[in-house]
Amino acid sequence: MVIRKLNIDEKPPMDFLLLADPSRIIFEEYMQRGECFVAEDDGQIIGSYVLLPIRPETVELVNIAVIETLHGKGLGKQLVMNAIEVAKSNGYRTIEVGTGNSSIGQLALYQKYGFRITGVDIDFFIRHYSEEIFENSIQCRDMIRLSQDL
Repeated sequence: MVIRKLNIDEKPPMDFLLLADPSRIIFEEYMQRGECFVAEDDGQIIGSYVLLPIRPETVELVNIAVIETLHGKGLGKQLVMNAIEVAKSNGYRTIEVGTGNSSIGQLALYQKYGFRITGVDIDFFIRHYSEEIFENSIQCRDMIRLSQDL
């Protein structure tokens, strides 16, 4: 497996990336300002993430996705660790990430690799998404914000 930056002339794998964020409008806005990275195995995209500059010296990790058949195999960990290393090598001092209140596995993953909860954006998913989102039998309402100093 290799993780690489998506070339400027390549189209992002929309169907795959929309697994992480079902809003095409929000994702397209990310892609205008951010850089997409993909994990490939034998030429097949199996994971991805986007690094989005949000403030001076701060980047946000967004649209992390892993192909469903590989959930629980450590690919999410590799993507998060790669994103941290890329952010460091690009001179960022802080990396942030946001996830839903219902994203139990993602909250655990981020905290395992050094992210700390810094805030909650109440009703974020209610305000910004037209359809209800459910994970783990919990309605996704609030955005849990986490960050890590690099």
